[in-house]
Amino acid sequence: MTAIGEALSRYRRERPRIETAAKLTAAHVRRRAARAKINCEVFHRSKEVSSFVTKAQHKNYADPWTQITDKAGVRVIVQHAGLLDPMLELVKESLSVVGEPEDDRLVVGAEDRLRYPRLHVQVIAYGDQMSDDGKPYECEIQIRTEAIDLWARMSHKLMYKAEASAVPSDVRRSLYRLIALIELYDLEVRRGVEAMAQYPDVAQSNLLLDEVEHLFRMFTEHEPRRDLSEEVVDVLVKTIPDLAAYPERLSRFVEDRREDLERAYKDFGPNSDHFLRHGRYILASQPESLIIFERLSSAKLLLQGRWIDELPESMLNDMADAWGVSL
Repeated sequence: MTAIGEALSRYRRERPRIETAAKLTAAHVRRRAARAKINCEVFHRSKEVSSFVTKAQHKNYADPWTQITDKAGVRVIVQHAGLLDPMLELVKESLSVVGEPEDDRLVVGAEDRLRYPRLHVQVIAYGDQMSDDGKPYECEIQIRTEAIDLWARMSHKLMYKAEASAVPSDVRRSLYRLIALIELYDLEVRRGVEAMAQYPDVAQSNLLLDEVEHLFRMFTEHEPRRDLSEEVVDVLVKTIPDLAAYPERLSRFVEDRREDLERAYKDFGPNSDHFLRHGRYILASQPESLIIFERLSSAKLLLQGRWIDELPESMLNDMADAWGVSL
């Protein structure tokens, strides 16, 4: 059997473990980012069998199993370029890094070229998954901004593994010219985010929602409805007397009541029968649920008084039921 054939046979056999290793690594990074309050999305995947074969053949590897290092992959997408370095440091601190990160931002002499700024880190996967030879799996972590991720996915479809002659030079150039626009977009997003942080009174509800979304990711990967969150949080802030100090108070509440929160989300959250089969307890699948649970614990009457004037009372009753308190 050829080296590619042997590697392919082994990859098919071990791929379920590799998928689990990638999933556990992504969950670990997501939790750490939430605690560090780094706004990001985290995805995982194991390499498709067809992609494994294609890469082995395209690169003409002598030892495909060892040389293909992205069998397990995690992609971290941050809001803007100012979060790339904090995210890189978080990965280096929370996982065992293999070798040096591949950071194209640091390439000297390439300032006059438009290119995809790779930021890849090879790590030992989080968890207990082992290969057939008893070694832990490695995982490639890609760190990108939202804008760069959009460009990378688009260009991947058009140019990935294409022969140079297959893509007209003007098309290639036009795709890479977009990098300049992406750099400007990232810069303006960062400037806007940092400017808003200087004026907490301008958008108190949005700032609080951003904070609570970080905490919520510690419990579930479910994608909430932003429009619903905004509507509910606009009411919740009216029950919080010291909004500037509230994020710290909420963080302490999450730590102190973590077991209770895990129970509530397991029984009533986005993966529960209540939500999936019956569509009830919808707010238990939303990040603002953390604020509701905290307010039910410390300011129940104030919350109830504000709530019934602006939101359906049944929704608050469901949340009280999920938290085990009476109204």
